Parts: sequence; structure tokens; C-alpha cells
Amino acid sequence: MKPIFSSLCIMAACLLPAFSHAQAKPEFRGVWVATVDNIDWPSRGNYNSDSQKVEFIRLLDMHQRNGMNAMIVQIRPVTDAFYPSQYEPWSEFLTGKQGRPPMPYYDPLEFMVTETHKRGMEFHAWMNPYRAVFNINTSSIAPNHITRIHPEWFLTYGDKRYFDPGNKEAQQFVTNVVSDVVSRYAVDAVHFDDYFYPYRIAGKEFPDNSSYVRYGNGMNKEDWRRSNVDSIILRLSNAIKKANPKCQFGISPFGVWRNDDKDPDGSKTKAGQTNYDDLYADILLWLKNNWIDYVAPQLYWEFGHKAAPYEVLLDWWSKHTYGKNCYIGLGVYRAGSNSAWKDITQLPRQIEALRNTPNIQGMIFFSSRSFNNNPNGWSDSLRLEYFKEPAKTPEMTTISNGK
Repeated sequence: MKPIFSSLCIMAACLLPAFSHAQAKPEFRGVWVATVDNIDWPSRGNYNSDSQKVEFIRLLDMHQRNGMNAMIVQIRPVTDAFYPSQYEPWSEFLTGKQGRPPMPYYDPLEFMVTETHKRGMEFHAWMNPYRAVFNINTSSIAPNHITRIHPEWFLTYGDKRYFDPGNKEAQQFVTNVVSDVVSRYAVDAVHFDDYFYPYRIAGKEFPDNSSYVRYGNGMNKEDWRRSNVDSIILRLSNAIKKANPKCQFGISPFGVWRNDDKDPDGSKTKAGQTNYDDLYADILLWLKNNWIDYVAPQLYWEFGHKAAPYEVLLDWWSKHTYGKNCYIGLGVYRAGSNSAWKDITQLPRQIEALRNTPNIQGMIFFSSRSFNNNPNGWSDSLRLEYFKEPAKTPEMTTISNGK
């Protein structure tokens, strides 16, 4: 028996290298699923609950085949809800009219979390902090929408309505909404995108002067605006960890923090708007202070872009993660949009570059529906090459708040 046992041990040892390659090293492979304006799910006009479930399962299965391990799903696009909420009405993008419940009744968030986890994938609950009305001319507004209950909390800019970021009552309301989700659902993270103060509209100033006069305390307006955003991020960070210490808090900012002509710490870019100077989002402060667990900058530009080259920003973000995980937002939606994005090697080269850059732990693709038609063959590239081996999501290197 001894020689046979020895032979078996030798065979097992020979097989070990093969098994070691069955799982890739941990890497975040996420997809944004936008519900605002029915971009990704549910499809426009699909207001039947059973059909929505079928559609979401089909979407999940597609991404699972492609090797994804995380879904970032928009559950609160415009101060409305894809779940039963004591604070906000049902979303018009779910049922066709804001405040109308699903028919037949179901809890979409519970359903999506369950189905996502069933496939071994993380579910990140994507919310928008300040956008309250998507289009003041066409959106349906329920009688119990917070813009009707507290109109004094809101400001109109362009064709949208926003919470006044300087209003502390409004900040607390948003914090209550997030705490409610984290305490009731098994979400793996709360995820905020790049919309803090809105992107500037040429020739129009954001109308927050009366709030500034009331709450400014002698600060210049730019610093005061940044302090308002800092304030809600800290509030949310504390609230999320209190409700569920294991729930992550992630931010996906616009890809440029600051241009180097404004700040020596900025990137060698010429972006027309930036996080710090226009959206009043000081991402680096939040990373330094452990208020967030991961950052996912949206680098939707190509290699060699004249104002914001992908390679320049990839390198810049890798040097400004402050020990937090960094996932690069990739613009798969741009396939075919110009000569650079007609190049079938554009996205594969971006993936290879981020994998060969220190302090980068993965990527997120915008957005889900872009994969439906296998753009530039990239779904095949992920399934057959880049994501051929399954990977676990990375461990969090820190816990926000340092607690």
C-alpha cells in the first residue's frame, strides 16, 4: 500500500499548480446598472413586476457569464425608491408614475439583493445624494414627495431640482434614507456617484446665495460649498457604520480631482470641470480621513485624450488612494463613438494598464446595457480572456472612520 500512497501524493502535488490557476487573484469586476430614465433596467415601459424580474435575472446571468463579481444598482435615482420606503415614494422609473406601487406587488431591492447574492456577487446600493426631480417639466411628482412637503429645502437649476446642500435638515433627511436601507437590506455597500453640487451650466450660477448668507459664517462661497459636501459624507459614513459595520461606503467621482494649473497636487490634465473646483467634492480629504472605503474614479477617456488622457489619470489616482481600494470606472458605453473607441484594443489595453498599475484593485463598467450587443467583441474578450478565471472581490484594506 505504501508505494501506491506515495504515487497518489506525487500525482496530487503535480495537480496543485493547475488548481492554483482556477481562481484569479482578488479583483473587483463591477457593472453599473442605471435605473434613472430607464437606462439599464427596467426597460422603458416594462412596468409588470414579473417581466421586470425576468429581465433582471437575464441581466445578472449575462454579467455572471462575462465574469463580473459585483453589481452596482441604482436604487434611489431622484429622491425616490426601488423599495418600500417610509421616506420616499416609489420611483416613476419602476412603475411609470411616482408613488405607484409595483403590480403585482414585490420588493425590487430585496429581490435584486437575493438574486445577486445567489450568484456569488456583491450588491452595491447606488444612490444619488442631492438630485430630487429629474425634469421639472415632465417628471411625475407624488403628493408625498419631499419636494412637496419641504419645498424650502430645494433649489431649481436648469431643468432639475436639487436639495440645497447647505441645508442641515436636508442633509439629515438624506442620512435617514441611507440608514434605513442599510439597516433593512443585506447590501454590501452604499455607492454614491459624481453628482454632488451639479455640473455647471454655462451662464447660470447655482442659486444657493440665500443659504450662503444664512449659513456661510464668513467662509468664502467655494470653501463653504465644499464644507457642505464634506459634512454629509461624514454624516453618511458614521450612519452606515452604525447601521452595519460591514457595509462599505464607496464614491465614484468624476475622473479629475483638480488640474495641476490650479494645484501642484492635481493631475496633468485640462478638464473643463473638476471635482474640487466645480462639484465641490474634495475626494482626497474623504480618503485621507477614512470616511469612505473605496473610490471608483470615472475614467471614460481614451489613451492620449487631449484634455484628460486615460494613462495620466490612471497613474494619478494610483498615487492618491491613501490606502483605500481603487476601482477604475471604464466607459464601455463609448464603444464606436469616435476613432479611438472604434479601436477594438482600446478597452483591453485599459484593463491591462490598470492591472499593471499599483494600488488599483479592479474596475467598474458603465453601463449594463452596453454589453447587450457585445460591443467591439468586448463581452467575448472578458468572458474568454480577461475574466476567464473567476475572482473574489478584494478585501477592504481599511474600515471607514477608522473604527
